[in-house]
This record gives sequence, structure tokens and C-alpha cells, in this order.
Amino acid sequence: MNKVILMGRLTRDPDVRYSQGEGSMAIARYTLAVDRRVRRDGNAQDQQTADFIGCVAFGKSAEFAEKYLHQGTKIAVEGRIQTGSYTNKDGQKVYTTDVVVENQEFAESKNASNGNGGSFSSGRGYDSGSHMSSQQGGSSIGDGFMNIPDGVEDEGLPFN
Repeated sequence: MNKVILMGRLTRDPDVRYSQGEGSMAIARYTLAVDRRVRRDGNAQDQQTADFIGCVAFGKSAEFAEKYLHQGTKIAVEGRIQTGSYTNKDGQKVYTTDVVVENQEFAESKNASNGNGGSFSSGRGYDSGSHMSSQQGGSSIGDGFMNIPDGVEDEGLPFN
């Protein structure tokens, strides 16, 4: 069985291209930053890091990604892992691993994404929900992702 379910944030806007020929089809590629909690040396406090997982969507799913998905959007993806290889222009063999998207959906509301780093270029804080972050300890909204402070430019990302 080859089944993958992921939840994470897009590291940048999807790269959408269209196949050539009579039955032209949209192909969208994007990378998800997926949170991974790591426990170090038996320490009771978890440290967070992220895995960056390449995803590819075809057809209507790719058109959806092009229209609605943007850098920082939190989504849930269901699909399968596909491996492949090709020879680059230097003659070296390159191996690839991607998640082929079968289903994708938003994992938070638009209001939550605006206050939780979902719109990096807006420059606005979490207007209507500032009380929410204080209820959750101030450092995160409670979904496991850290808030991105105001003034952080896109060039400072993705999530080092």
C-alpha cells in the first residue's frame, strides 16, 4: 500500500506549468514544510524541526493549487509517493521522490492563516485574534507552528 497524508505550509507559491499537445494539462509543483517534533537526549522538552517534502499535482488539482494556494498556506495533502530518475545536463543521474497529490484541502481558515504566517507579505499582525495567542502561551496559536514575527521578509524564508 502506498498512501501518504501530510499537513504543512507551502514554502513558496506553486510552480504551475502546462503540458504541450492537444490535451494540455496543468502540472503544479510545490514544497510543504511539515513539522517534526524531536526529543533530544531524553529531555522532557520537545524541539521542533521541519521536513521539506516535494509535491506534484496534475489536472484540476494543479489548477486549484495555482488559483488558491500561496506561500504560507496550511494545507492537508493526501497522495502517494512516487520515485523516479533522470540524467541532468552534466550527465549525472538524479533520483527524485515526490508525493503525487490525489487530494488537497485547506487546513485552517483564511482568518487564521492571515494571523499565523499564512500571508507573509501582508505586514499585518493578528488583529482580531491577539487574545488567542495569549491564551496559547503567546508563542504559537496551538497548531504546532510558530508565529512569524512582523517585518520578516520573504527572502528570510523558507524556514531555516
